Amino acid sequence: MKIKVGVIFGGASVEHEVSIISALQAIKNMDESKYQIIPIYVDKKGVWRTGEVLKDINIYKDLDELNRFSTKCILIRNDNKFYLQTTGLIKRYKYELDIAFPIVHGTNMEDGKLQGYLETIGIPYVGSDVTSSAIGQDKVMQKALYKSINLPVCDYIWFYDFDYNQDSLEYLKKCEKLGYPLIVKPANLGSSVGIKVVNNEVELREAIKDAYSYDKKILVEKVVSNLKEVNISVLGNYKSQELSLIEEVNNTNHMLTYEDKYINGNKSKGLSSSKRKIPADINNKLKTKVEEIARNAFKALGNSGVVRIDFLIDSKSNEVLINEINTCPGSLSFYLWEPSNKKYSDLLDELIKIGIRNYQEKIKKINSFDSNILSDFNGTKGVKGTKF
Repeated sequence: MKIKVGVIFGGASVEHEVSIISALQAIKNMDESKYQIIPIYVDKKGVWRTGEVLKDINIYKDLDELNRFSTKCILIRNDNKFYLQTTGLIKRYKYELDIAFPIVHGTNMEDGKLQGYLETIGIPYVGSDVTSSAIGQDKVMQKALYKSINLPVCDYIWFYDFDYNQDSLEYLKKCEKLGYPLIVKPANLGSSVGIKVVNNEVELREAIKDAYSYDKKILVEKVVSNLKEVNISVLGNYKSQELSLIEEVNNTNHMLTYEDKYINGNKSKGLSSSKRKIPADINNKLKTKVEEIARNAFKALGNSGVVRIDFLIDSKSNEVLINEINTCPGSLSFYLWEPSNKKYSDLLDELIKIGIRNYQEKIKKINSFDSNILSDFNGTKGVKGTKF
């Protein structure tokens, strides 16, 4: 019997289209002899839709046609089974699901909100849980966690848009103490959205203004000199981790922008088509360092499934700095596993197996008590000091 996999993608995120690309890549590579693949598209207003037509990337060019040939739905649980149920006056079960597979990027989807919904429903799902997804989306929280376990990070400061608007000069001075050039980032976005490298105060002001048009929390970092940018993917959960080969990103614009990743000729292929060198041109000492930091970061965040971790290396000093983790990376980083003879279909198999094992472990834990302390409850008089 086939496992019924609901692939969730889209959502109210600036990385909406990137999610569509990643999800349809995965659907195309799933083994249909093992899985019944059910696409679940979340539009930019948060409406859930399903239907076979959603497997065709061309349908997303015409949203009226998409709406006409797909079905609005919600995810429900009934008698410990999970269904996509149609909406409207006459409700019916459209599909039954065994496991959810979120392939989502950015705020409102990758940041723990969707994962929290899936946890509330109780359905097994692939990928990192609520906490690790939330921390993985917040670059400031990530850095605080890394520093707490002595993992090396860039010099940085962060602040809220409100505080900056109250006293911009104070925060500009703090930024400039790091020393130009600087890189300005919204704290909770991915795919390099809203990120700019700046070399003076005028550019810094402009970049901060642009960044807080996306997010209330802003991160400003010192740019690494003699930069070599490398990435590695980690597969597993808190018990065991497998490491991919390390890639070296080849980019003439110093750091990959959103346009580099998805616009400049790569609209249908995503990050998997970016220029890269696998394996990276680094010595064994640096390779071992990257692998050690990657494993420690993955475990510290409590990640599950597949992630990509980005590193910055000063090629003169050989200093290795962890930049950030991507809890649901573009294209699921399949291109980092293929050189090790792990096919994309095999990677997807392993991800689904990990999701099932995580669920089986979770239901063995005590999540609630059978007893009901309210059964003999006599009102507020019987509970001293309790306010209602």
